[in-house]
Amino acid sequence: MSASQRDPYLLRLAQRLTEGLAPMDEARRVRHRNFIHSKQHADGGYGGREGDSDLYYTSFAVRGLAMLGGLNTNDCESVGRFLKRFDWHTLGVIDLMNWLNTALAVQAFGGEDILANEPSDWPQQMAAKLEAIRTKDGGYAKSAEGASGSTYHSFLIALTYELLGGEVPRKNALVQFIYDRQRDDGGFVEIGPMKNSGTNPTAAAVAMLSILGGLDDELRRDVADFLRLTWTSEGGFQANTRIPFPDALSTFTGLLTVQDLGLLNLISDLTIERFLTEWLEFPTGGFRAASWDVEADVEYTFYGLGCLALLWNAKQDVPTL
Repeated sequence: MSASQRDPYLLRLAQRLTEGLAPMDEARRVRHRNFIHSKQHADGGYGGREGDSDLYYTSFAVRGLAMLGGLNTNDCESVGRFLKRFDWHTLGVIDLMNWLNTALAVQAFGGEDILANEPSDWPQQMAAKLEAIRTKDGGYAKSAEGASGSTYHSFLIALTYELLGGEVPRKNALVQFIYDRQRDDGGFVEIGPMKNSGTNPTAAAVAMLSILGGLDDELRRDVADFLRLTWTSEGGFQANTRIPFPDALSTFTGLLTVQDLGLLNLISDLTIERFLTEWLEFPTGGFRAASWDVEADVEYTFYGLGCLALLWNAKQDVPTL
């Protein structure tokens, strides 16, 4: 099946995480739902550790709630109200992807179609906005002022095109851009001048190449070599080889990449689960970023739950991406 015939990557991932988290007992599930809900503001959106609601944390909150059993009527109404405060034409690429993905999630769970009153060509308008930040190297920058592409922002663009029901224009140029971000250690970097790879840009590169059809056995071996360097005996992945501790984000993206590339001999599922439950999960609900952190937040709760879902998903032998 070609990439264009499959459901969008974010939808497939959401389904995979929801299925994986199905064995979680109800009391534990309720604690995490209550934690996420505790971060909601009066405007219907969700915030981080400081400040007001924003689209970034609202997206993580909605994805976390969906993973834990879905959005209820109140969730859809309040989040929909928050989304309608924004004019998507004015949003940057990160906020645009979060806005669109969250709007589609609200609609999928029975809420309002936030895009119902948009002109019929709104997908084409949104695509034109995305192409305005295309760079000469074939990637995408954070904004029109960017001179070179970013692995992370290019990944977000690829995800957004899928949500729009289309494909990235000049796909081969984006594939070459990704290849150019690979380094001798086997991993990938965020921006061109960087010399040392990171777990998260590597995961983004692998996911993009999966979407675009650019994966091969040699690349799998290269990525395996790199991930061996960032896997730790504590039971998680480091962001890169210069950071001496694992964290929730890197463990989620590293585990996802390991599973999707069939590199399961690199890790220990039991060690990861122990790292998550003993060091990152709060008994009252929520997950923190790493062992040094003192507070849970919505983003890392999504990553912590996501890691458990991936681990349990594998035990149930649910197909990967």
